[in-house]
Amino acid sequence: MAKFYDSISDQIKDFIEHQHIFFVSSAPLSSSGHVNLSPKGLDSFRVLSPNRVAYMDIISSGNETSAHTFENGRITIMFCAFEGSPNILRLFGTGRTVLSSDPEWENLAKHFKLISSTRQIIVAEISKVQTSCGYGVPLYEYKGERDHHFKWAEKIGPDGLMAYRNENNLTSIDGLPTPLGNSLK
Repeated sequence: MAKFYDSISDQIKDFIEHQHIFFVSSAPLSSSGHVNLSPKGLDSFRVLSPNRVAYMDIISSGNETSAHTFENGRITIMFCAFEGSPNILRLFGTGRTVLSSDPEWENLAKHFKLISSTRQIIVAEISKVQTSCGYGVPLYEYKGERDHHFKWAEKIGPDGLMAYRNENNLTSIDGLPTPLGNSLK
C-alpha cells in the first residue's frame, strides 16, 4: 500500500543512497508533446535536504528533462529496490537546471565528483514523497557501471563534447528550448 510523506526522512535518504539507478520523468505542457522517462546511473544523485535533491547530469543524446522543467518545472524521480526488501520510492517536485555559468553552480558542484561530460545539475524541490510495495519488481544483481560513456567522452575530447552538446542538447525532441540553448543566445 502506498504511503505519502511531506519530506525525505533519514530512512528514505538511506534507501536512496543504496540504489545504483534512478529514473527521471518529465513532460511538456502540450498534450501532443512527448513524455520523457530517463534512467540515470553513476554516483550522481544527492539528497541536499529533506525537501531538496540534485543530480549531476551528463551529456547524452537528448536533454528532455532540462527542457521540460525549463517550461513548467514538473519532475518525478523514482527509485526501485532491485536487491533486498521490495520498495518503490517516488519524489514529486519542481525541477530546474543549474549551469556552470550560474552563481549557484559552485555550491552545488562540490557535492559531486564532476566528470568531463557533466553538462548541468538538475535540482528539484520535493513537495511529496511516496513509497509503495515494489512486490512486482524483479531481483537483479548489480555488477558495476558501464564504461562506454567515459570512453566515448575521452575519444571525442572537450571540443567534441561541446559540439555534440550544441548539436543535440539545446532543444527537446518537441522543439522546446533548454537553458543550455538560452545561454548561447
